[in-house]
Amino acid sequence: MFKKLDKLLERYDKLNQLVGDADVISRIDEWKAYTKELADISETVEKYSEYKKVLNEQSELKELLPTETDPELKELYETEIQACKEKIDVLTQELRILLIPKDPDDDKNVIMEIRGGAGGDEASLFAASLYKMYVKYAERNRWKTEEIDANETELGGIKEVIFSITGKSAYAKLKFESGVHRVQRVPETESQGRVHTSTVTVAVLPEATDVEVHIDEKDLRVDTLRSSGAGGQHVNKTESCIRLTHIPTGIVVLCQDERSQTKNREKAMKVLKTRLYEYYQSQADKEYSANRRSQVGTGDRSERIRTYNFPQGRVTDHRIGLTLHSIDNFMLGDIDEMVEALAIVDRENKLSVSDMDD
Repeated sequence: MFKKLDKLLERYDKLNQLVGDADVISRIDEWKAYTKELADISETVEKYSEYKKVLNEQSELKELLPTETDPELKELYETEIQACKEKIDVLTQELRILLIPKDPDDDKNVIMEIRGGAGGDEASLFAASLYKMYVKYAERNRWKTEEIDANETELGGIKEVIFSITGKSAYAKLKFESGVHRVQRVPETESQGRVHTSTVTVAVLPEATDVEVHIDEKDLRVDTLRSSGAGGQHVNKTESCIRLTHIPTGIVVLCQDERSQTKNREKAMKVLKTRLYEYYQSQADKEYSANRRSQVGTGDRSERIRTYNFPQGRVTDHRIGLTLHSIDNFMLGDIDEMVEALAIVDRENKLSVSDMDD
């Protein structure tokens, strides 16, 4: 660990020189990259400097202790040495956490996709409930949400909805929501009062930027279609729906939320770039699967991650074995306790892997 910290300290000094270099400043993109890297490692370097300062204080006190003859001063030195030891233990743990490689996507905005799975109308109704839950959670965090495309049912459910969430640390907080969400409840459409089990799939994707994903126009097929859905005055009257097909990967994106072809194309391109970013990342993850062994979940959309049991009023996350008996508040967007618990377990897993690597 300390070899890593010493190298980081060297890099910190080098970066300070680079960001103050007139030649580097003239190359604005390069300067910005160095400035960001400097900001990213500053907290760790400052913590390491504090650690070294306390360690030095402890060392000086240990040298003074054997030569001290005054009982009161000797006791004082022993107390201060113990205080230094406790502080060093705390700082060591904090440094271990700071050295965990940061997910480069954590600060990104999010594209979420929710789809009804097994269970017919009840699955679509629960998909709509989950959509509302995430929108309310976004509101609690003062994030902005924007619907990109939705396929609604006549009963008020949602077969599929794609929407964006824009805000600080949106992906960091929501990335563990990907997977299959199972619901157990008496459907509104069930007259006999029997509990049904249905599923909904959720995908949380970090929004890709133009720099990260470049799409060549020759690799793109664009089709214009008439919109379709459960309602809306413009439905089936104008060819405003846009379907984009990325020929090399076969990825298809459809957007019909806006009346304008131009706006639908812009939204569809945002989703396509995000899906391509996820596709290329997943290909890389397959090559370097060892890097993913520390994650709470695989992020696979086929993995059942959570059960919402309405008759018993509980929500259980199967990856970490946490059950919350507050399903009503949970469905109103009060999901912080679950989100934070998932983040803590993920951090602990990564710490264990880091210790093994050391």
